[in-house]
Amino acid sequence: MQTPDAVKRRLDTFEDLRSVVRTMKALAAVSLRQYEEAVASLGEYTRMVDLGLQVLLRERPAAIAGQGGRPTRRHAAIVFGSDQGLCGSFNDQITAFVVEAIGAPGAPDGPRLAVGARVAGRLEEAGRPAATVLAMPASAPLITPLVQELLAWVDARRAAGECDGVDLYFNRPQGGAAFRPHHAPLLPLDRARLRALAARPWPSRSRPAFRTDWHVLFAACVREHLFVTLHRAVAESLVSENASRLAAMHAAERNIDERLGALRTEFHLQRQTAITTELLDIVSGFEVLSS
Repeated sequence: MQTPDAVKRRLDTFEDLRSVVRTMKALAAVSLRQYEEAVASLGEYTRMVDLGLQVLLRERPAAIAGQGGRPTRRHAAIVFGSDQGLCGSFNDQITAFVVEAIGAPGAPDGPRLAVGARVAGRLEEAGRPAATVLAMPASAPLITPLVQELLAWVDARRAAGECDGVDLYFNRPQGGAAFRPHHAPLLPLDRARLRALAARPWPSRSRPAFRTDWHVLFAACVREHLFVTLHRAVAESLVSENASRLAAMHAAERNIDERLGALRTEFHLQRQTAITTELLDIVSGFEVLSS
């Protein structure tokens, strides 16, 4: 049986651990909110990019046939995970999803880039190591520099002939603490989506006119489309990560509180037993002296 001092030391340790968990829980809640706002802000940005593509595709519908017409031989994969732990099965789920997708029969296998040291380690353990590893941004304003770095990596891989398609793998939030691994093709552009854009009714009576070269404008709109797609993937992955961490910290806090309750009960029993023993010793000593 443990002494009261030993139980008290364990009690203090669990109290300190609960303080750490509460701090992590508060940080996850704050981070979750800012990344949710980042995802929401992309809605209007995406709408404006789509309107620009719509105008250009209506001007030259034949350009749609030149997008994604050839079969892709090698796909580069960009996998989004986390640099920090304490987020439950977040990295395990996306790793299993990527390994299954890449390992499918006939799946083209190209260069891989992992965003997050934790998911990079999981991929290496699964036999699908990433040649390039980047750090996940620690705040919403740092998403844009990461996206620019990712675009530079895609340009370099395509220029070197290492791939002719790019796929994104990330966890997408499903509401609350739920998330699900998701695959989104980045390149080549989806011709079905381009046709849908070109056929969509224009939201006003007058359609914008432009004087800049069509090819220059189209390339700029495609670049913005790639930017917003990557930006959304990063932001949604961060939302999922912090939602998973918030749920994990909530469960850890509940378990610690239950353990603290049991330790407090044990400590009080130990103290009561020690006090009773001391009183019995005093009474016994008094009776010996009296006799």
